[in-house]
This record gives sequence, structure tokens and C-alpha cells, in this order.
Amino acid sequence: MCGTVRSKNYGNDVLSGDWRRPRKGQIPEIPAEPGLVAEDPGSGFCGAVVGCDKFGVTLEDRFGKRRVFPLTKSGFLIDGKPVTLVRPAAPEAGAAGPARSASGSIAVRGARAKVAKESRIYVEGVHDAELVEKIWGHDLRVEGVVVEYLEGVDDLPAIVEEFAPGEGRRLGVLVDHLVEGSKESRIAARVTSPHVLVTGHPFIDVWEAVKPAAVGISAWPRIPRGVPWKEGVLAELGWGDDVGAGWKRILRSVDTYTDLEPALLGRVEELIDFVTAF
Repeated sequence: MCGTVRSKNYGNDVLSGDWRRPRKGQIPEIPAEPGLVAEDPGSGFCGAVVGCDKFGVTLEDRFGKRRVFPLTKSGFLIDGKPVTLVRPAAPEAGAAGPARSASGSIAVRGARAKVAKESRIYVEGVHDAELVEKIWGHDLRVEGVVVEYLEGVDDLPAIVEEFAPGEGRRLGVLVDHLVEGSKESRIAARVTSPHVLVTGHPFIDVWEAVKPAAVGISAWPRIPRGVPWKEGVLAELGWGDDVGAGWKRILRSVDTYTDLEPALLGRVEELIDFVTAF
């Protein structure tokens, strides 16, 4: 999905031959539902559908850039195959939701959650866990992967040792503020097991991984050192002093992966791939 989700095999030479003039009935018509990921083969632009009207379909790539394309026949690629995007029909009362999950993956209708694998994904705090659940919960249940949260990563090497990773028992860890020279990067470097993947995003807190526009602000405030970050953000935004209420406000603003920064999206997808790769 264009670098924000697990990679697809597009095959070889998808543009070779007269692919825009296929035999009748060969090219499927796909409703341009929000979250559907498509590629414009002419420009190579790839992104998720964020809008569709009589003028065309709007795609947003993993960097937040948007472009509008006409709904031409055989005008797009999905998973490397040509398709014709069409305007989605108006939903009927009681109709099922879109065919894509919040993460942009194909939703598996009626599937029961698998028995949990031994592998796990650990995140730093409850806010991280709730955000991962909201966007990737469907995918994780289909794969049988459990997400657990820690209270910081200061004791990460001991936590990994206690988990006892090995063949068929992998551990993925998502770390906040994992940048060169940080305390978190030094702790992560002490974990060397091939059955453990420690990765992370550059944000001080997972709140920053939500795009400012999604919560109705122009940018996340810069908080001086020495000031508790969440409390400082609440004060700057005039949201009161209740951290829990502030987080609920942010979480309510997130609907799909397009509301999150690519720096978080890629890392979570990487962890899911790692713990399900056997």
C-alpha cells in the first residue's frame, strides 16, 4: 500500500502491452470507497481514496499530499492490476461498512479472531495501545496478534529476557521518541535477539503521531524542556488540564490511517509483518 502498509507484489511490467484496451469484461469496476488504495500508472502517484465526486477521485499519499484524477476507464492500478474506479453507490440503511479496515487493508467480513499467537507486540503506554487497536485492531485479530502496553522502556532488556523470544515466538516493540542519541535509542540498542524487533517513531509522545489537521489544529505546540509534555500541550491548546479527556478528544478525531503520520504507520506495519512472518 504505497509504503504505509505491508508491501504488495506488483509483478513485472504491469504497464507493458496495450493494458488500457483490454478484452471486454476483463477490467473490473471498483467503487472508490474511502481508504481504498490505488495508483495512477501515468504519474506513479499512489494513495488512499479520501474523496470521490463527479469531477474525479482524490488520492492522498503517505506524505499527506493529495491529487485529483479523472475516473477514466482502466485508469488505475490496485495491487498491480488495472481497474476502473467508479463513484460508490449511496449507502443503504443498515448496509455493511466499507470493504477496507481502518488501516486500509481488505476487511475480512464475519471472520472470528484467531487464537492468539505466542508472538506479541509491546507498546509503551495505554494511549499507544488504544491508537493501535483503533486503526489496526481488525488486522491484529485476523492475524491472532495481541498488543500489550508497558510503562516505559527503561527495563526493556529485562522485559525481553522475561518474554523469552525464540523460533515461533517473536516480539515486536514500538518505542516513542526513538531518535539517534536519545535515551530510548541506547536502551533499544541493548536488545540484540534476532527474534525481537525494536522500532519506533520520532515523536515525543504518540499524540504527535496524529496529524494536526485531524484534531483541528495547525500544528502540535512546542513544549519547553522541563515542562511535562502532555500537560504543556493541553495548556497551549486551551483544552483544560485533564490528560485523559485530552486523549479521548484526540482518539475520537482518528478514523483511518490517513489521520496518522507516516512515521508511525510504517513502524506499526513493520512490527505486524515481523511477528506474523512465519
